[in-house]
Amino acid sequence: MTSLWRASRPQITSDDPPERCDDVVVGAGITGLVTALLLARAGRQVVVLEARDVGAVTTGHSTAKVSVLQGTRWSRLLRDQSEEVVGAHVEGNREGRDWLLRYCEERDVPYQVRPAVTYAPDRGQGLERAREELDAASRLGLPVHWARDLPVPFEHAGGVVLDDQAQLDPMDLLTALVEDLRAHGGRVVTGARVTGVGSPLRPVVRHTRGRTRCAHIVLATGTPVLDRGGYFAKVSASRSYAIAHEHPDPPQLMLISADGPTRSVRDAPGSLLLVGGEGHPVGRTRSEAEHLERLRAWTAVHFPDAVETHAWSAQDYRSHDGLPFVGRMPRGLGHVHVATGYDKWGMTGGVAAALDISADILGGSMSWSRPVHRRITRPRAAARIVGMNARVGLDLLSGAAGVAVRPLRPTRPPEGEGEVGRDGIVPVARATIEGRTCAVSALCTHLGGVVEWNDAERTWDCPLHGSRFAATGEVLEGPASRPLAQRRIPGEPQG
Repeated sequence: MTSLWRASRPQITSDDPPERCDDVVVGAGITGLVTALLLARAGRQVVVLEARDVGAVTTGHSTAKVSVLQGTRWSRLLRDQSEEVVGAHVEGNREGRDWLLRYCEERDVPYQVRPAVTYAPDRGQGLERAREELDAASRLGLPVHWARDLPVPFEHAGGVVLDDQAQLDPMDLLTALVEDLRAHGGRVVTGARVTGVGSPLRPVVRHTRGRTRCAHIVLATGTPVLDRGGYFAKVSASRSYAIAHEHPDPPQLMLISADGPTRSVRDAPGSLLLVGGEGHPVGRTRSEAEHLERLRAWTAVHFPDAVETHAWSAQDYRSHDGLPFVGRMPRGLGHVHVATGYDKWGMTGGVAAALDISADILGGSMSWSRPVHRRITRPRAAARIVGMNARVGLDLLSGAAGVAVRPLRPTRPPEGEGEVGRDGIVPVARATIEGRTCAVSALCTHLGGVVEWNDAERTWDCPLHGSRFAATGEVLEGPASRPLAQRRIPGEPQG
């Protein structure tokens, strides 16, 4: 499970953390690095704190389509929001795309121009949804058109096409951003997991490599750590999958299906074919590996000459109303800023968020951001919040009940497998990786949900709000900031 983009890349070296600066940006993905660069260009002293390494989470695992056509996003949004709000969101994404492509030109970051296509996989519901997206995108001013026959080897009933969009290698982009940021006096500190913040009046960011005092904090971490706004209860976490293949003739299009199960297709330099999709809520599936196998089976049927080279997954967050949360965090006194909820489309949305947040810190604003900030939660979106959190409550209760009645087996899990059960009255998560059995607390350190074993990536995933942990307990992503506590392996003496 290694991203094509990160497979052969050396990790970017770390700077030393400063004791003081103007702005601390948490997260070295596209949102964090673009925000930091914009602030550094304005003459501010900026440090980026990254818990793992640059591009370790969503950006380095995305399909990296730089497009304003986003599946059936615009038709879905218009069901819940006014045309003014959705139109402003379109404009923000368009400006994010344009800024990013100008930057790639300036910094010689390679990209390929491609049409973006939302295709109908059948003449039933898929065709209806694709036609709705055509109408919605046209209403919002996007120069889309309908193509009845697409040059692809799988069945379809046509699709919505937006020409002159782009695709790239996200690690090329992140590397250029880091170099540019450092040239403007900024720092990028890796291996620095943020653990706390002092009073918003005089922010001091505590992290695993020290403490840094600053004026502003930007949380660009997928879902916010140090969450004073309850965003974890307003977004839902999902994982989706991608597989890269060698292929003699991949389609020169960026495609995504209008109906489920989602299929996302693009090419990459070197005669590579990328196939993605199969999204599901984090920790709420029988087997993550089965989702990968379904992608493999689909590819084998439609691209029989494809030879797999890499497989990976990524985590994304969707808000209750489908629009991202970007701006000042409640109870942050104007010093704490947040960006989350891109709903699997962060290449344009992440840049738009960076433009918005940096403008605010520098005393300005983006005109297109005001309607989005002022949007009203309508009844249907409010009902989604209730439904999301009702499901969280159900998962919390069912997980606890399952552990209570299920003692751990006397034998260790087989290689590559994990299990959750109780050792006496203690809930334990136990897995065997590379011949070593590890035992950790089965309770997520965020809100106490019972973790589930991810059999594709060999991680512990929490179904409540998407926190993920290595088999040995270290935090990988999500709102949790503390590792799972170590537990003794049942049957062995303590220590």
